[in-house]
Amino acid sequence: MNKYIKNIIWIAVAILGAYALAGIALNRGESINAIWLVTAAVCIYAIAYRFYAAWIAAKVLTLDETRATPAERLDNGRDFLPTNKWVVFGHHFAAISGPGPLIGPTLAAQFGYLPGTLWILIGVVLGGAVQDMVVLFASTRRNGRSLGQMARDEIGAIGGNAALIGTFMIMIILIAVLGLVVVNAMKHSPWATSTVAATIPIAMLIGLYMRHIRPGRVLEASAIGLVLLLLSVVAGGWIDHDAGLREWFNHGGLTLAFAIITYGFAAAVLPVWLLLAPRDYLSTFMKLGTIFLLAIAIVILRPEIHMPAVTQFVDGSGPIFGGTLFPFVFITIACGAVSGFHALIASGTTPKLLSNERDIAMIGYGGMLLESFVAIMAMIAATVLEPGIFFAINSPAGVVGQTAVEAVKTINSWGFPVTVEQMEQLAKDMGESTLFARTGGAPSLAVGMASIFANAFGKSLLALWYHFAIMFEALFILTTLDAGTRVGRFMLQDILGNFNKKLGETSYMPSVIFTSALVVAGWGYFLYIGVIDPNGGVNILWPLFGIANQMLAAIALCVATSIIVKSGKAKYAWVTGLPLTWLVIITTSASYEKIFSEDLRVGFFAAANHLSTQLAAGTLSPERAAVAPQLIFNQHLDAYLTVFFVVVLWVVVLDMLRLSIKHLRGEQVKPFTETAYVKTALE
Repeated sequence: MNKYIKNIIWIAVAILGAYALAGIALNRGESINAIWLVTAAVCIYAIAYRFYAAWIAAKVLTLDETRATPAERLDNGRDFLPTNKWVVFGHHFAAISGPGPLIGPTLAAQFGYLPGTLWILIGVVLGGAVQDMVVLFASTRRNGRSLGQMARDEIGAIGGNAALIGTFMIMIILIAVLGLVVVNAMKHSPWATSTVAATIPIAMLIGLYMRHIRPGRVLEASAIGLVLLLLSVVAGGWIDHDAGLREWFNHGGLTLAFAIITYGFAAAVLPVWLLLAPRDYLSTFMKLGTIFLLAIAIVILRPEIHMPAVTQFVDGSGPIFGGTLFPFVFITIACGAVSGFHALIASGTTPKLLSNERDIAMIGYGGMLLESFVAIMAMIAATVLEPGIFFAINSPAGVVGQTAVEAVKTINSWGFPVTVEQMEQLAKDMGESTLFARTGGAPSLAVGMASIFANAFGKSLLALWYHFAIMFEALFILTTLDAGTRVGRFMLQDILGNFNKKLGETSYMPSVIFTSALVVAGWGYFLYIGVIDPNGGVNILWPLFGIANQMLAAIALCVATSIIVKSGKAKYAWVTGLPLTWLVIITTSASYEKIFSEDLRVGFFAAANHLSTQLAAGTLSPERAAVAPQLIFNQHLDAYLTVFFVVVLWVVVLDMLRLSIKHLRGEQVKPFTETAYVKTALE
């Protein structure tokens, strides 16, 4: 009887999910309630986890709960340590959840709510969650080896080395964009800047508290940290209204960029327990708590989606970033559906903590589903805004006009009404001086979140909700920025260790300082590019970020596919092969557009040549002419980086295909590197 009841329940979930999805996809004209997006997402995630993830675990991976994991076999109390599954889940989610699921959907809303929502739901079920789960499994069966190491071991020297170098370069681009989003959210916003700045000493205090003041008192430290984080938001309001203190935190983009660069270096060099670990720990509570609070507010409020299902900007004329719906909606969404960055975590710290293989589906597949839910929340928060307000916040001054009057006139001409008075009142309500041209996605997301929270829990606290949302986003982003910088340092030390053993030692302080400085200088330069860009940096860096991230995911799926084939399960290779094929298509297409397109807002070379012509003709303003040479160089650099990434991707793909064909023919290939079975002694 229980079996029949369960079947009926799952059939009901499937029908409800299908009805909600049909309502989202087929609705035209009238606005749609945000509750249907939440319903469709929850139903799809539940069905995918219960059936598809379970099938992959049983048939493709054949998880074995009696098999000892590296955490048990290599337990050293430091890197390898059997850990409670919920603690591992929390760590994994904190590490993978950066700005992508927040910012990508917000920016992609310029195409309308429908394209991005469909890709978030479909992409995560068939691609992103599959990648995370399979890579975590592969690394667990190989003593916690990294993605680059597995590529060298399973594919070969050519593809493996290309993957290693490409992964490091991609990491640099990813971190730079994280910094740019934070800078754009904080510039000339004393409230936001002071709040985010306060999170650093708070994290260090909690680190000292847990290690030296009250060792083992984790709950005490957690409570103190969360209270201090919330107080920092309130204190930011006091600072913003104090004429003297306000100027201490009122800074432009370049000043904030250098502050972020300094923070990144400190996070990579300081002991992990002092800054990195406590920030990650505190941010996990804040991330999950805020997302679930937002979901509850949406259920209570049931707000209407005001953005059209599809806008006129699908033709590539969008103001936020250039490019047509295909392939740029997939590139822009990035982490909300598929994220290559996750493969670095799934083959990094997480497999070294996993105590039993049965938890791989929950942590790998389930963790990515939760991140996708964050992306759905971000899409809702962006699209419940009036479209005119959304575009006024996210459109750069270089596109809509330098003054508020010019911007409003341009946006109204697109058919999205907005007034100067409306924007001024909104800025005042949010505790900001202006919300025009606050590019990067973070400010508009914060406005959307604050509006939902205020309508559900109290409109009198609108400014407080807005800056709480800014702090929430900054915690999301800085957690990934500092962790990414540290991982980048480890990767660079691994590479340099091939030439000098001492430089490869992660505890050798001269190497720590030298490699940290190189990594920070690398992403710091691209952050500088974004800050000085007249269009806010998003148009030039976010597509490169998306392309790099999706290429890294394709590299990870190449490794996963080769492992499935070599394990004698070639008939299941489509599980990773299909998302791999799709990612190769969209990344190659997007790269082609960015390299060869004659559209000035899409093609890197086209933009550089146009700017060179203007500079030579003397038609640029003195301010624009001063930075033009740097911008021209940067456009060329981005173009050549895109070429490099495409070459790396295809080298890895072709090497994987070569190996798979040889194996299927029965020819000799690199040996399968899975470790031998050892029975677990853990309960």
